[in-house]
Amino acid sequence: MICCYIIFSEKLNRFYIGATQNGVEQRLLEHNNQFYGSSVFTATTNDWKLFLSIECNSFSQALRIEKGIKKMKSRKYLENLKKYPSMIEQLKAGTKDSE
Repeated sequence: MICCYIIFSEKLNRFYIGATQNGVEQRLLEHNNQFYGSSVFTATTNDWKLFLSIECNSFSQALRIEKGIKKMKSRKYLENLKKYPSMIEQLKAGTKDSE
């Protein structure tokens, strides 16, 4: 499943936002097992848990959503995305692929 995802670490009290084509459960496992190397941000801990997953129509849409969320630089925005599903629908509508 192609998606944009948000994971959270209680140890770090931080969020990480990413996009994947290979399924969010696989990606989460990779982050927790330092698959991407020991020097990347997510390798600093192994307690990442899925906070939110946004299913996308294409990988390019997932990347646009990821970029849009990161641009907000707001923890409250991330919490509101989970709390108010209508925000996700607006985000997806604003990042549709051209047909």
